[in-house]
This record gives sequence, C-alpha cells and structure tokens, in this order.
Amino acid sequence: MTPIYERRGGAVTVRSARPEDAKAIRAIRNHAIEHSTALWTTTQQSPAEAEAWLAAHLERGSAFAAEVEGEVAGFAVYGPWRELDGYRHTVEDSVYVRDGRHGLGIGSALLAALIAGAREAGHHVVIADIEAGNTASIRLHERFGFQHVGTVQEVGTKFGRRLDLTIMRLPLS
Repeated sequence: MTPIYERRGGAVTVRSARPEDAKAIRAIRNHAIEHSTALWTTTQQSPAEAEAWLAAHLERGSAFAAEVEGEVAGFAVYGPWRELDGYRHTVEDSVYVRDGRHGLGIGSALLAALIAGAREAGHHVVIADIEAGNTASIRLHERFGFQHVGTVQEVGTKFGRRLDLTIMRLPLS
C-alpha cells in the first residue's frame, strides 16, 4: 500500500501483516498487557504464542501492520466475535499502536484498512469491545461510524479494579 497519512512522525504505511512481524506485534501487545486495561489479562504472550496467534490471523487475511520510518508502529486484527457458526459474519476488531507513537494517525490508518479488509472478506458487522474508560479508542471508533450498543458494567478486572465494557458495532453493508 502507499502511505495513507503524512504526519509529524513521518508517513504511515499500512500493509498486510507478515510472519516476521510477530516479534514487533508481540512487543506492542505485551506492553498493552502490562500497562493498560485494553487487554484484560496479566499473562504476557510468549514468542511461540505470538507466532501461533499471528499465524491464525494471517491465514484468515485479517492482520494489518502499520509502518512508520521502517518500524512496525502498530497493528490491527479482526477475528471471530463468537465461535458458533451463527456468528460467522460478525467479527471483532483490535487496534494497537506502539507506545510513544499515539496521535500520529496510525490508529485511524489501521482501522480504515481493517474495515476495508473485513468488508472485502464479506463480513456483515464489526464489533468493538472496548474498556469503557478508553475514551481515545471509543472516539476513534465513533469517527468511523461505529454505534454505541451498550455498556456492561463490572464484567472484567485488572489492576485491582472492576472494569466496564463498552460495546460498539459497525454494519458493513
């Protein structure tokens, strides 16, 4: 792909992720696990787990990487929202930006590519399950037309506190 955004941090190029991106994507995920409530786990992903996780997304064609100045600065994936076959046309998105690279348009570029990819793959709805206090992610999804479906209170825990889950949806057709 050609650069999508030109910002103060350089051009953002979004492309399909590749197996060799696993290490950089794992570092971004593990940073989010350790420092944020974006992922509701405290278990870091091992190199083998990261490779297997990414391989499943690569097989589906549902993984994207953003590069800035030759570095993987973020990634986005979509995968099944629920495992039962009745949900097969609904996917859930995940968008993560490397620490220190926020505010450069990387998340927007990734979400645009992810939505286009899900639409092209024939999916009907994208769901975003977002920790309710993550206003930056909620605003990002709103800018792309995601609608607030509801908030489920106190369904998760991390860092010794209970977390609410905001659910958003984007119809693709």
